[in-house]
Amino acid sequence: MPTSKSQLYRGATLDSDYTSPMPTFRFIHAADIHLDSPLRGLSRYEGLPIEEIREASRSAFDKLIRFACSEKVDFVVIAGDLYDSDWKDMGTGLYFAKAMGRLGAAGIPVFLIRGNHDAVSVLTRSLPLPENVHVFSDRIAETKELDTLRVALHGRSFGSRREVDDITPSYPEPISGFFNIGILHTSLNGYAEHETYAPCNIAALEAKGYDYWALGHVHEHAILNTSPYVVFSGVLQGRHIREHGPKGAVLVEVEDGAVKRAEHIPLDVFRWATVAVDCTEVDQIEDLQGLIRRELRSHLDMLGTDPPVVIQLVLKGSTPLHARIMESSAQIRDDVRAIAVELSTDLWLEKLRIQVEAPKESAPNLQVGGLEELLASAVSDDLLSKQLQDELAPFLLAYPKPPNETEETAMLLARAGSWSELISLTSRTLQARLVSAED
Repeated sequence: MPTSKSQLYRGATLDSDYTSPMPTFRFIHAADIHLDSPLRGLSRYEGLPIEEIREASRSAFDKLIRFACSEKVDFVVIAGDLYDSDWKDMGTGLYFAKAMGRLGAAGIPVFLIRGNHDAVSVLTRSLPLPENVHVFSDRIAETKELDTLRVALHGRSFGSRREVDDITPSYPEPISGFFNIGILHTSLNGYAEHETYAPCNIAALEAKGYDYWALGHVHEHAILNTSPYVVFSGVLQGRHIREHGPKGAVLVEVEDGAVKRAEHIPLDVFRWATVAVDCTEVDQIEDLQGLIRRELRSHLDMLGTDPPVVIQLVLKGSTPLHARIMESSAQIRDDVRAIAVELSTDLWLEKLRIQVEAPKESAPNLQVGGLEELLASAVSDDLLSKQLQDELAPFLLAYPKPPNETEETAMLLARAGSWSELISLTSRTLQARLVSAED
């Protein structure tokens, strides 16, 4: 018989003074799922399993549902940004409703708030959700109680994408005799790299008197405080190279009214990683492949390929081969792809970045030396940047897919308006070509 919403939320009746021992229970804290998030730019990188990566947000969410059912958790909390934006079609909502139905059939209620990506003003489509799902209001902070577990969940959704005020003062007071959980989508003070939404600080969260704060918005997992617990679960599935390392959700176990364990559970189906290769000791181009192979093998030995790994390989260091390496970027990229496939069918190259430099002790090149000084000064020349933007932007922005990584990077920098960085890149490339021509 299906579990009713009243049974899921209220449970059995307890004595009003709650003098009996606090029950032991477990719940999952997740956030920033970004269902059907578009992974832009993947088509530029040959050999990637593009369709599998595009389905990664759903595949990771499926793992979350299976984990919740297999672990028989008591409830699930989603702290905002379930969706990445307004649905492209109803398929996104139907998929989520089906997933929630699986949890409902297992007797697992779900409590969620909306964040900046899926605020009430952002979503124009909707579908009725299963009875085991409660979406917190955006008008007022509200409380939902699970009497059987003696749990009180407090939360408030974003009404609009730009929630710039601290909304924690509006959260209800804790309920005595209950384990109180605050669900909040916030940038929290101290995370300058993230856009500011519903800013607050740990001292204000402590003062609220709750036992656990389930936070969303910051994509890195972090336990910021343990009295009370203040936790970012992090993004469920990394979507690009900046979201590298294991991603997932937090399994929380509560015993005698206190958090006994808050464990990050990796649930990602693809993992992003940066592998740096120091080319300082390389003086023969033939040795570069062996060095790359050793570094990739070492990475695999340490992290494995479960889940599969998409890497960005960075060649760095000072080497007399800097000119040849920069000139051969397309061939090196293809070599790395071949080495990755050789080592594992679950290892892919997203991008090759070349950051090698000429050794500082190298004798100055009389013909290039003056040009080096000129190019170095050009990087900080605002007038030159403006002139380049005016004269080259129309050409670069209309340029078809470039033949190699360096030219592709130049095009992307132009589109981003990063003209000083583009000058620096092209300066290094020009110097390398001049030196290579003399050799």
